[in-house]
This record gives sequence, structure tokens and C-alpha cells, in this order.
Amino acid sequence: MSARILEGKVFAQQFKDDAGRRAEVLREKYGVNPGLAVIIVGSNPASQVYVRNKNKSCEALGIYSEVVEMPETTSKQELIAKIDELNLDKRIHGILVQLPLPAQIAKDEAEILNRIDPAKDVDGFHPVNVGRLVTGEDGLVPCTPAGCIRMLELADIPLDGKRAVVIGRSNIVGKPMLHLLLAKNATVTICHSHTENLAAITREADILVAAIGKPNFVTADMVKPGAAVIDVGINRIAPKKLVGDVDFEAVKEVAGAITPVPGGVGLLTVAMLMQNVVKAAEKAVCK
Repeated sequence: MSARILEGKVFAQQFKDDAGRRAEVLREKYGVNPGLAVIIVGSNPASQVYVRNKNKSCEALGIYSEVVEMPETTSKQELIAKIDELNLDKRIHGILVQLPLPAQIAKDEAEILNRIDPAKDVDGFHPVNVGRLVTGEDGLVPCTPAGCIRMLELADIPLDGKRAVVIGRSNIVGKPMLHLLLAKNATVTICHSHTENLAAITREADILVAAIGKPNFVTADMVKPGAAVIDVGINRIAPKKLVGDVDFEAVKEVAGAITPVPGGVGLLTVAMLMQNVVKAAEKAVCK
């Protein structure tokens, strides 16, 4: 029997509806409208699409949205000055610097991102928010892994006491996923390019998360029958063809539940960004 397909749009809509309700409470009770500022440097076409999607999501929920467009030639000092300005702007509760940055400032990415006030770091990348995640304190969590956890919970897929395996150790997905699963009392193994006997480890997983950026890397023989398989990968293998890190057609015949690509985890990311903007506004109100 084929796996249950975890459609991203179903869960993303629930996350957005919840964010919209909470934003309405902030407006009615406190006169505060959550606000997001997205800084885009240069004219990367993919980045412009992502920024438009974020802007549309804000508009649909009545959240204040500001897109700050800066030229390709922007210096590190100019970008940091803009971040400092937004850090002080009371209309803005979330700040996001769209990546990738142009070549002349790409090497300074960490310094630039760390300039964002941790209270407005809706990407959850600031060391303060990373520290809170690791120590189990409340903070802003990276959107993609946070969305995966919420999806699993809403889909009634048990985490407590289950074996979870994460393939990939990036700061954006793999490492935060590890800590979020631990917080739900899963027993977690994190694998990467140096892991030996990878398939033997992945076959033990009740929850398998693939986030390595290699098309169709996870094959059916790597999956425990009945496992929940979360595919975070987005790989363009032709001008109009996207695939994940999981061989979807083969794995869906073995797994108990699986996310498709496209139409899966990618849709959760912007929805969870809306959640983070509202959460940041709630925290600002409650200071």
C-alpha cells in the first residue's frame, strides 16, 4: 500500500490561519500590527520570487510588509546601517536578509546576519536564538525545521520515544531539526557525508528527514517499512523539473507517510515565517 502523502499546502494553510488569528488579536487588543522587513540586495531572479511570495503571504494575513531593495553594489557598511535602522523601527518585528548576497559581501554573511536584533531574527539564525534552541529555551526557530515538526504533530505522527534520523548537518535544517526532535523526546541520529553504513542507520528510523541537496539520494532500500519520510531537498534537474532528496516514486511504496517535492516542505517555510513574525510581535508587546 502506498504511503500517505503529506501535502504541504494543507499544513501551510493551517499555520497561516493560526498566524492570521493571532495577528488580529494583536491589532484589536494592543493596536499593534506585526511587521516584516525583507532586505534584498541586487537582482537575483530566484530571490525576487521568494521575496514576492513572502510579501503576498503578509498581505493575505494583514501583516505589515516592507521590502527594502538595495543595489548590487551595496557595501557591508551600507547593509549593516540599514539593519541597524530596522532594528530601531517599532513597526518592524521581523527582519530578514534574503540570501545569497552579492559576491563582494557574501564573505561577510555571518557578520551581517548577526547584526539583526535577536528579537527580530525571524530566520532563527542568530547565535542567541541558536543557543536558546540548544538549551531548550523559548526563541525564534528556523522556519523549515519548525514547519516539519509542526506538520508531523498535526499529522498525528508520534515522535515521543521514536527513532529519528536526519541526513544533513546544515545550520539551517539539519542541526535545528536534531534539537527540535530531541525536544519532542525522539532518539535522534544525525548523518552526513562522512557517515559509514548510512543505509543501515536510516533503516532504523521511524522518522527519516533528508536535507542534503542530492537529487533522489534516499532510495527505497534505505527506508524502514512504515516510516515517515520528510524530504527537505529541492533540486532542479531540468529547467522545469524539481525533485527532492528522496526517490519519491520508489520510497512511497515503502514509507507510511511521505512529503512530495514540489508541494511538500517548501510550502511550510513561508507559513512558518509568518508564525515567527507574529511570535516576535507578541514578545515585543509582552516586554
